[in-house]
Amino acid sequence: MMKVFKAVKCSSDEWALTNCVVANEEDFRSDTKYIEIQHQIKPNQKFWFTLLFIKNNCPPRGCIAFSMSQREWGQLSINQPINVTSYPENTTIDFLCTIEAEIDYYNKKPGKNDQIDTDMMAREFLSRLTDHVLSVSQPLLFHLSDKPLLIIKIKCLEGVNPQDINSGSKPRSIQYGKCLSNTNIRFHGGSTSLMLLGKAKCQEQRVSIINPDFNFNKMGIGGLDNEFNAIFRRAFASRVFPAEIIEQLGCKHVKGILLYGPPGTGKTLMARQIGQMLNAREPKIVNGPQILDKYVGESEANVRRLFADAEEEEKTSGAKSGLHIIIFDEIDAICKARGSVGGNTGVHDTVVNQLLAKIDGVEQLNNILVIGMTNRRDMIDEALLRPGRLEVQMEISLPDEKGRHQILNIHTTRMKEFEKIADDVNMEELAIKTKNFSGAELEGLVRAAQSTAMNRLIKADNKVEVDPEAPEKLKVCRDDFLHALEHDIKPAFGASAEALEHFLARGIITWGPSVSGILEDGSLLTQQARVTDTSGLVSVLIEGPPNSGKTALAAMLAKDSNFPFVKVCSPEDMVGFTETAKCLQIRKIFDDAYRSQLSCILVDNIERLLDYGSIGPRYSNLTLQALLVLLKKQPPKGKKLLVLCTSSRKQVLDEMEMLSAFTAILHVPNLSQPEELINVLDNFDLFTKQDIHKIYNQISGHKVFIGIKKLLALIDMARQTDPKVRVIKFLTKMEEEGCLDLGTMIH
Repeated sequence: MMKVFKAVKCSSDEWALTNCVVANEEDFRSDTKYIEIQHQIKPNQKFWFTLLFIKNNCPPRGCIAFSMSQREWGQLSINQPINVTSYPENTTIDFLCTIEAEIDYYNKKPGKNDQIDTDMMAREFLSRLTDHVLSVSQPLLFHLSDKPLLIIKIKCLEGVNPQDINSGSKPRSIQYGKCLSNTNIRFHGGSTSLMLLGKAKCQEQRVSIINPDFNFNKMGIGGLDNEFNAIFRRAFASRVFPAEIIEQLGCKHVKGILLYGPPGTGKTLMARQIGQMLNAREPKIVNGPQILDKYVGESEANVRRLFADAEEEEKTSGAKSGLHIIIFDEIDAICKARGSVGGNTGVHDTVVNQLLAKIDGVEQLNNILVIGMTNRRDMIDEALLRPGRLEVQMEISLPDEKGRHQILNIHTTRMKEFEKIADDVNMEELAIKTKNFSGAELEGLVRAAQSTAMNRLIKADNKVEVDPEAPEKLKVCRDDFLHALEHDIKPAFGASAEALEHFLARGIITWGPSVSGILEDGSLLTQQARVTDTSGLVSVLIEGPPNSGKTALAAMLAKDSNFPFVKVCSPEDMVGFTETAKCLQIRKIFDDAYRSQLSCILVDNIERLLDYGSIGPRYSNLTLQALLVLLKKQPPKGKKLLVLCTSSRKQVLDEMEMLSAFTAILHVPNLSQPEELINVLDNFDLFTKQDIHKIYNQISGHKVFIGIKKLLALIDMARQTDPKVRVIKFLTKMEEEGCLDLGTMIH
C-alpha cells in the first residue's frame, strides 16, 4: 500500500552507517522490512531501501530519515514529499549471486595510500548487509577501525529468482536484489590511492604501460634493439606488473634513465619517442639551459614546477597515479658536478640539489620517469648517477653494420614506396661502407644522395629550370650514394683522411731494408691489435733522428690498418693550449677512440706534445702523466686500440720512464749508404742515368748521413737549378748541410 511521507535528515552518524533508512515504527506494520520510494515529480524513478526502526529519538511520524549519501542517490531534498510502498521481509525479491562494487574514500581529499584486504572486507560486508536489498549505483557507507570512512558504490549485480534456484537457471544482470550470506562479493578500487589486496579483488583490465601500436621502425629509430631491451628490462618491467605484486616484492620503480654517447646517435630521438611508446602523460621536454634563470630562486622554482603535476597526482591517486615523464635534453648544462662551476652565486649547485631532492628526496615520488641526455656523462654530478636517481645509464653508441642497415632502410622507406630509388642501390653494401657513421650522418648521407640525384635534373643556363619530366626520371642510384660518401658526408668518428694524406703527400720510398722492415713489423703489430684474443691495446713507438720519415711511416701504417677510426694527435693542433686544455683534448681523442670497435691514434712528435725543451730542460709533467695513463689504459671490453707515437728523442722519453708504456719500439734510421741515396734518386725523373752514375761515383766510399725528409727537400731545390750544373749543386748542398763528407772515406 502506497503512502506519502516526508524526507528528513538522518540525525545520527550511527544510523547512517547502518545503510538503512530510519522510520517511526508507528507508521508501519511490525513485519515491514523494505520500502520502495517513488518521486511525485519523477514517478518513473524508484529506489529500494532497507528499513530500520529506532525507539529512542526516532523521526517524527510521517517522516523517513535519509543519510546525505542516500538523499544524493535518491535525488531527495529535505521535507520533499515522497510516495512510499512497504514490503515485509518474506517478500519475493531476486536473490543476489554476485555483487561488484567500487571502494573509495568518502572524503576525496589527498589520501593516505591505505591497503584494503578485500577478503576481510567481503566478510564484513556480508555480516552487515545480509538480507539488505541492494540496487545498482547505490552508495553504502563503511567504517573500519583503522581506516578513514569509506564509500562503496554498487557497480553491477547478478541474481536469480528464488523460484528458479532449483531449475539450474543461470544468474542474470538485475537492477536490485536481496543480499544473502553466501553472495559472492568482488571489489575494485576507485580513483584515489587505495590499494586492494586479496582474492575478492576484481581482476581489473589493466591498461598496458606499453602502447601496443608502437613500432621503432615507424618512429625513425634503428640500430638500438639491444639498448631498448636493456632499458625496458630495467625501467619498465616493474611497471607492467600489477601494483600489489610490486608492493609484495617491496620493489620501487626506476625513476631515471641517462642516455649518453656521441652526437647524432639517436639519444634525443629515442627519449622523445619513449613518450609515444608508453601509455603515460604527455612528456615534458626541457632543454637544460631553459631551467636556468637570472633571478635568485627562479631556477629552483622551475625545477619544482616540472614535478608539480606528478606530486599532486601522487597525493590523490597513490599507486594508481599515471606515469609522468620529464625529459632533460643536454642535462649536463644544469647538473654539472657541484663545486665545478666558478662564481659566488652557486646557482648550478642549488639547481642540482633541487633536482636530487625531487627525484629521490625525503618526499620521493614513485610516478615519475626522468630521462636525461648528454654527450658528456663525465661532467654530471655523481649524486645524480647513483641508484634511485638516474640509475639506468645507457650508452647510445655508434651503430654496428646491422644497425646501419636498419637506419638506411628507415630513411629510404618513402623512396622505395614511391619507386624513387634505383635497383642498383644495395643497402647492405652501403652499411658496410659507412663504418663509424652515426644515425644522423646516415640520414645526411641519404639527403646528400637525393640532392645529387635532383641536381642531374636541374638546368642552370641563364635561369634555373627543372626538367619537366623530373617526376618520372628522378631516381636515386648507387653512384649518388657513392658520390655523397666521397665528397659530402664524412663521419665525425671516422678516419682523419686529410691529415694522413698530408703526411703521405710524397709517398713512402723503400730506400733500404730498414724501411721495409719497419713496414713489415708495423703490419704485424696492426694485426696484433685487430685480433680478438689480444688485450685490446697495442702501442708502438716509432723513433729515430729528425727528418728520418717517422711521421710518414706512422701515417702509412695507420692508413693500411683500414681501421674505421683514425685520429691524429698533433702538437700543431694544440698551439697556445694551456696544460689543462691540452690534457682534456688528448683525453677526448682517446675517449672518442673507445667508441669505435677498431681505432687507431697517431700521436705525432710526442716530445713537442710534452713541451720538452733541451735548454733548461723543461717539460709538462701534467701532460706526461696524462699520456702515461692513457697509453697504459685498456680500452673497454670488445674494443681494440692501436696507438702509433713518433719521437726524435728516445733518450728523453727513457728518462721520463715512458718507454715501458709501449708494446714495441721501431727505430727509423737515416740514410747511411751511398746505395740507399741512389735508390731514392731512382724514384725521381730529376737526374738522368748518367747523372745518377756520376753522383754514385762521387759519393762511393764516402760517409752519407741524411734523413729522407731532408733529402727530398734537397731534391726539390735541385729541380729548380740548371740541368747542366744540377749534379754539382746537389752534391755541394749535401756537403754544406753536413750530409756528405767527401773528404772522408768509409773504411
